[in-house]
Amino acid sequence: FGKGLVASSDDFGNQGGLPSHPELLDWLSNYFMDNDWDIKKLHKKILNSATFQQESIKRNDLEDLDPENLLLARGPSYRMSAEMIRDNALKVSGLLVPKIGGKSVYPYQPEGLWDLSDKSWRYRYEHDTGEGLYRRSLYTFWKRSAPPPSMMIFDTPNRDICSVKRTVTSSPLQALVMLNDPQFVEAARVMAEKYLVSENDDIDKQLSSIFKRVIGRTIQLKELGTLKRFYWDEKDKFSKMPSQAIAYLKTGERVIDAKVDKIDMAALATVISGLMNTAEAITIN
Repeated sequence: FGKGLVASSDDFGNQGGLPSHPELLDWLSNYFMDNDWDIKKLHKKILNSATFQQESIKRNDLEDLDPENLLLARGPSYRMSAEMIRDNALKVSGLLVPKIGGKSVYPYQPEGLWDLSDKSWRYRYEHDTGEGLYRRSLYTFWKRSAPPPSMMIFDTPNRDICSVKRTVTSSPLQALVMLNDPQFVEAARVMAEKYLVSENDDIDKQLSSIFKRVIGRTIQLKELGTLKRFYWDEKDKFSKMPSQAIAYLKTGERVIDAKVDKIDMAALATVISGLMNTAEAITIN
């Protein structure tokens, strides 16, 4: 639900807060023990509950009674963590490698990331090729003196000390990461290529399918109209400057399908990039 067992999850002593649902906490504790301490089964039990699956829309009748949703009268609503945002972009684009375990990987990072952090450090940062670029963020190699900037911008702790709970901020830098980071640009153009191949020339069908995959709900007629105008504007721009379309599509290691029209792909990719950057796309609702 985006919160710990109590508001003061960094203080379980007598100065900390009390759990809002002590009986539920006891029941879940017993369920956890009775099922051989299976964390995955506990998560599944919570996520499949009617309480978790409620709509997250705020209700006027609860605004004064329970403004922070401590009573869980509506579903959770909170921004995804840094790792979830990246992994989600890889998943919806079809790039995510679901392999479990293995050595740490080196995804895209800014040029010269390690050069100034430690004069005695003997290695330059070189990103992986192949599946190492598309593993879950859990496997990203982490150098504490030069952590991944895109993760830090989305409030990942710097790992100098143990962090019990994360701060959640909203800043323009986050939008700039999602619009310009090679991982997100590549995810957008790979997804665009996939839909241009599978949906033929039906732009309405393409945009509707893309919207549902990225946002998680059916598109409304007004929203479809907005996305179509955005698409045609981008296509017109790239048609006048095809070199920009080609430069945009060269972002990332994944090879472009030579059969797909580059102008269409670049235009659709910018639409997808914009969708990925919306609050609804990176919020748990």
